[in-house]
Amino acid sequence: MNNPFGLLFRIKINIEIIRNMSHKVFVYGTLKRNEPNHHWLTNPDHGVGMFVSEGKTKTKYPLIIATKYNIPFLLYSPGDGHHVKGEVYEIDDTMLSKLDILEDHPNYYIRVIDDIIVNNAGKEEIEKCWVYFLKNFRPELLAKEQFENYTSEGSHGLKYLERSKRDPNDNYYPEVKR
Repeated sequence: MNNPFGLLFRIKINIEIIRNMSHKVFVYGTLKRNEPNHHWLTNPDHGVGMFVSEGKTKTKYPLIIATKYNIPFLLYSPGDGHHVKGEVYEIDDTMLSKLDILEDHPNYYIRVIDDIIVNNAGKEEIEKCWVYFLKNFRPELLAKEQFENYTSEGSHGLKYLERSKRDPNDNYYPEVKR
């Protein structure tokens, strides 16, 4: 015999999870599907993250790859660069706090609400999403090659080096920040 109370309990838990999904985040680099840090968005220990849609920034920004670790950076220089392509995820508070740790917000990246264009059933719509930008960057970074879409395995030949393979004592922040 089926247990209707068990089913109701699971439905209640799923509704509770969805109700707590209070943030949307736009990812453009190593957090995207098939990229080296995507596991941060799928690890249940980090909270809940659900893919919503592919999207692109409404405003043009420079997306570059820099440092000896080949890290993608979205520079906060509105109007320069491209309408950057990425993915939108709906996340809970726990996941947002874990992403803040990964991105070292507010010390390194700055998390800002921005307009992201998504395709909803063939119709373009604007979603307000958190986006991690590099502000106070070195001006010479604007002279680097700028990308519309990031992939670690791209033809640029600049494969991302994961944190676990980096020198933990190396402070690369001065390479990109003023």
